[in-house]
Amino acid sequence: MTTILDTIIEKKREEVQRLKKENLLQQSEEKIRPSLYEKLKSAKTLQVISEIKRASPSKGIINNGVDPVKQALLYEKAGAACISVLTDTPFFKGTFEDLKNVTDAVQIPVLCKDFIIDEIQIDYAKFHGASVILLIVAALSKEKLASLYQYATSKNLDVLVEVHDDKELQTALEIDAKIIGINNRDLKTFQVDLQHTATIAKKFPFQEERVLISESGMKTVEDAKFVAACGVSAILVGETLMRSNDVETTLTALQVPKGVVAL
Repeated sequence: MTTILDTIIEKKREEVQRLKKENLLQQSEEKIRPSLYEKLKSAKTLQVISEIKRASPSKGIINNGVDPVKQALLYEKAGAACISVLTDTPFFKGTFEDLKNVTDAVQIPVLCKDFIIDEIQIDYAKFHGASVILLIVAALSKEKLASLYQYATSKNLDVLVEVHDDKELQTALEIDAKIIGINNRDLKTFQVDLQHTATIAKKFPFQEERVLISESGMKTVEDAKFVAACGVSAILVGETLMRSNDVETTLTALQVPKGVVAL
């Protein structure tokens, strides 16, 4: 059976071929941003990676009229650790132009959120100002995951490696990922369950120099407290912030104390 992830990746292959035919202009001087990894390691409270997302396959249109720059500046003012910008157009209505406009406007780390399957996408993310990229274990062979991870780190990018189960966590650890995210949304069914974080966190090596992020499904302060108690350093929040009438209050409320994990 073809899954949503399969459909997205097939479309992404077409995009990669198109990107390879385009020429990136000479990059302007790179803006120096703080390291997301160091930020998460040192923070005393749960950090929020705030996402700019117009739409998604599971929710449809979320906030199609959003001004990415205004939203990003609200996030930065409210204390976001990082801003995630969707650059996938067919399924999320994002663009690389959104990424460039946001990176020009803010000083904090910016994540290029996309389904990366080729080095050219990493080049585009870097060219448009991203300091962090996403690699999804479920979308890649282990060999390709490892090569893309090394390519991105060679470009001085932080890499968020996303997992969905214990097996994928082991794969992320084997490539020596430092920032690992647990997606509470099953990318094959798009169902969300915060229990994914609790289950996978039990296998996470917190004693090592790595940080854990919980992604998707964060709606309330109680949700934030639940995953914080599992030992995560940050949460990635999109829809809740995109629908909020008071972004600063919503974001600040999610910055609960970090949980203490018994090692």
